[in-house]
Amino acid sequence: MIEVRDLVYRVLRIGGLVIPDGSTALIGTNGSGKTTLLRLMAGLARPDSGSITVDGTVPVPGSTGLIDEYPDRNALFSRLADELAAPLRFRHIPCEEADRRVRMAAATVGLEDSLERSMDTLSGGEKVLAALLSALISSPEILILDEFDSHLDFDSLLLAENLISSSGARTVVRCTQNMDLAARCGRVIVLHRGMVLRAGSPEEIFPTLEETCCYPFSRRAGR
Repeated sequence: MIEVRDLVYRVLRIGGLVIPDGSTALIGTNGSGKTTLLRLMAGLARPDSGSITVDGTVPVPGSTGLIDEYPDRNALFSRLADELAAPLRFRHIPCEEADRRVRMAAATVGLEDSLERSMDTLSGGEKVLAALLSALISSPEILILDEFDSHLDFDSLLLAENLISSSGARTVVRCTQNMDLAARCGRVIVLHRGMVLRAGSPEEIFPTLEETCCYPFSRRAGR
């Protein structure tokens, strides 16, 4: 569970917010504070006042699986194999076991023959899948995704969603511009000018957004 209390940081002004286990979509217009809130959840920033806790503790960098909005910002190493192995090496997993997990992970997205490739040679979609594998390889309980889906085609997105759903992550928080994807989450949070405008189930939230751009295309087409 992620809990926010009296938080003030940059544009954000959030008096109280509880994000339970499960899948949560964070939506809103550009500049509403979505990425800033995700960075706070990942421990990459600290609020000026108030608090944000993950399972009762202050988040620290590396405590969650995190994917940045921009593919090139996710990579720390030049070689794909090293990028995937990094979270395991940071946790002092023995080399043989780390190598085994890297090969298995790469095979799930068809990159098993690309482990020696430079990250610079990967396509945008491949970089996103590599970032997802790197985030998931150490089996995090909390997964934070910042619009990673915007760089994936339909087939790659299906593959990524299958990986996420089978990862065992207890809590998944995603910022997305894909409202149909958001509608499949268990909970939706709408940010507006740094404040929580609405929070609830998709059935509660989306009927209030029918006349805005934050409305699932599938629902609009089917009405």
